[in-house]
Amino acid sequence: MMRRSQHIASNEASARQRSGIGLAILGASVALASLAAGTGVAQAHPHVFVTAKEQVIFGPDGKVTGIRAAWTFDDMYSSFVTQGLGAPDQILTPEQLAPLAKTNIESLEEFGYFTVAKAGGHQMAFDAPTDYSLEESKDKLVTLFFTLPLKAPIKPVPALNVSVYDPTYFVSFEFDEKAPVSMASAPAGCSTSVIKPRPLDAGDNQKLSEAFFANMSPGQDFGIKLASKVMVACP
Repeated sequence: MMRRSQHIASNEASARQRSGIGLAILGASVALASLAAGTGVAQAHPHVFVTAKEQVIFGPDGKVTGIRAAWTFDDMYSSFVTQGLGAPDQILTPEQLAPLAKTNIESLEEFGYFTVAKAGGHQMAFDAPTDYSLEESKDKLVTLFFTLPLKAPIKPVPALNVSVYDPTYFVSFEFDEKAPVSMASAPAGCSTSVIKPRPLDAGDNQKLSEAFFANMSPGQDFGIKLASKVMVACP
């Protein structure tokens, strides 16, 4: 009985380690590519698909104080990062996923959390993320929640643009079709819109096709060409 318990404990520890690595490598594409290769997963870009919802948070003075993100990962990635953490029919709790959320947030710091906010042509700086957590839904998809506070709150006049993308296109970000952006405590008259990227030209399509078959990144700046922008404007 003791050996069986030790074996189960060892498996659970191994599963936690794999899952922690899986989340950390959301921000480290080479590592995930290596792990995926070891498990026989196809290596064409992108490797991870994320559906993003962004909430723009306002303060009492009408200035934007931060961005609240909700990123839902695709079914394959969600299954990978939760492997072995519970029974197949069990929905993991935020408490069970808390160590993975911390690992994920820490690993994303180097990459600016894949989030770019600009106003008046200037890029805004973020403080360390707060209120982060991971949740698993009934359909077994994992969603990462976190808030990025602005170092210097600003009024979105005439507008604040927010983009979420991986420059190397290892991770594909798409805004949610039904509710891509919302506002919290926004002043009267503020509005939101989503600006879609221009279609790729023939040269970029060729790069993407070549990258697919060569299992390589189409370029360090390719992700921005496929990134939509959320625009928040206030009078």
